[in-house]
Amino acid sequence: MGSYFAYLGEVLSLTGATVGKLFSGQLDLEAQSVLYKDYFNAYSLQFTIGDWIMFVLFILLFVALVVCLVLLIIYLIKKIFANKQKKNEAKMLDEIERLNLELYDTMREKDRIIGLNRAGDGAGLSMEGVGGGSSKNIDAKVEVKGGPRFSRLDHVDEKYKDGEYVAVLPEDANQITLKEICERFRNFACSQMRLFYTPETVRQFFAAMGTGKLIILEGISGTGKTSLPYCMGRFFRHNASICSVQPSWRDRSELLGYYNDFTKKFTETEFLRSVYEATFRNDCSLIVLDEMNLARIEYYFAEFLSIMEMPNVSEWIIDVIASSRADDPKHLEEGKLLIPQNIWFIGTANNDDSTFTITDKVYDRAISLFFDNKGQAFDAPYTEALPLPADYLLGLYEQAKQDYPISEDTLEKFAILDDYVIEHFKLAFGNRIMKQLNSFVPCYVAAGGTELEAFDFIFKTKILKKFEVLNVAFLRDELSGLDAELTKLFGKDEFLLSRDKIKVLIKMSR
Repeated sequence: MGSYFAYLGEVLSLTGATVGKLFSGQLDLEAQSVLYKDYFNAYSLQFTIGDWIMFVLFILLFVALVVCLVLLIIYLIKKIFANKQKKNEAKMLDEIERLNLELYDTMREKDRIIGLNRAGDGAGLSMEGVGGGSSKNIDAKVEVKGGPRFSRLDHVDEKYKDGEYVAVLPEDANQITLKEICERFRNFACSQMRLFYTPETVRQFFAAMGTGKLIILEGISGTGKTSLPYCMGRFFRHNASICSVQPSWRDRSELLGYYNDFTKKFTETEFLRSVYEATFRNDCSLIVLDEMNLARIEYYFAEFLSIMEMPNVSEWIIDVIASSRADDPKHLEEGKLLIPQNIWFIGTANNDDSTFTITDKVYDRAISLFFDNKGQAFDAPYTEALPLPADYLLGLYEQAKQDYPISEDTLEKFAILDDYVIEHFKLAFGNRIMKQLNSFVPCYVAAGGTELEAFDFIFKTKILKKFEVLNVAFLRDELSGLDAELTKLFGKDEFLLSRDKIKVLIKMSR
């Protein structure tokens, strides 16, 4: 095979010279091709069978190398275009957000202009008159046109002019327990609404109502997040108010409304109307903030997050309007409204690219239920709704805290678990979580659950939820150790929700 290797050496030497001429600009393709042909003709006459085999193998390898280089170039070009497309998509999303904000500002300006037109029409003035006339005259005319500033709230006053609504328990439910209420609601949802919830989900929801005023229902779309409070409202015979959150919401005016200086009217929202109507009723009022994380919750809901932290419920007051008038709605005192204790705020949240992340500030103040699948169908007897006074339900919660205090043994084990989490993950339970724990656990037990099930739920939703922001890729061994610690403290058949969450986190770390 000496002839082949001699030929190969000549070809490689010629190839090097060809590349040099290519870069120097002296390459003559016709002359070079003649040289390659001459070399082949000269040496091929001396090729043995082995030389021809090596020649064919070399040609195949050369073709394969060229194909690989072409494919690599195509891949790099595609990747460059893909990155460019992603950048363009990001720019488009930013542009869409900017246009949404501009649209929002334009709509607000449109409302002002419409208000100016209405004020001018009612006062017998044209737009030119408004632009060039005296502001004193305009105000006088608007006052003449005048009338109440709160049309929707005044409608609520009219609705309850004969007295407040008083819910009364039916005779067959005069001494109903929290556990029986949960069972009755589950049967009602199944028999009348064809909605199927597990006993654990119902207990968690009612225990959450006994723990705080803000409940978050999150998970994938179509799992019944909005249906749960809607069904609950039907069960209480007081339909839940569904308020759809918009991506443009940036402050409390989107939630409560705002005063229009041109029309001298207050633009009221469904949320404000629902809160105000609850002051005329003694039953349970559920207000749903649907898709609550389409906008930043800590922006538009900030005032309520702060108010509901106050231990004295008489201080749960929101400022609706700066100045008061004699014809303002009945339950507005000096432009302020006291948030009644028969209200619960229910937020639904989808976790996808179209929504904002719910911050710890919000999570820490709420009880969160996660929906990851549809309920399994079951049979239940036909069950009637239950008009339930809020005071009765709140009384059951207070009684539960007395009847089912957390055992010292469980508290000691939970303190050990707290120390373990601090040591290995640098996370602490915090005073707010412990306060919620002391309310949630007794209410959950009174609803028919067990103490460890309640601890498991709180540990998963309050502590393990925070692990999602950690770099779990470096915490695989620590997570396995946490699983072992749960077994050591509570047994292998307890804390099943937390164990499932730990398994998910371990998978994320791979």
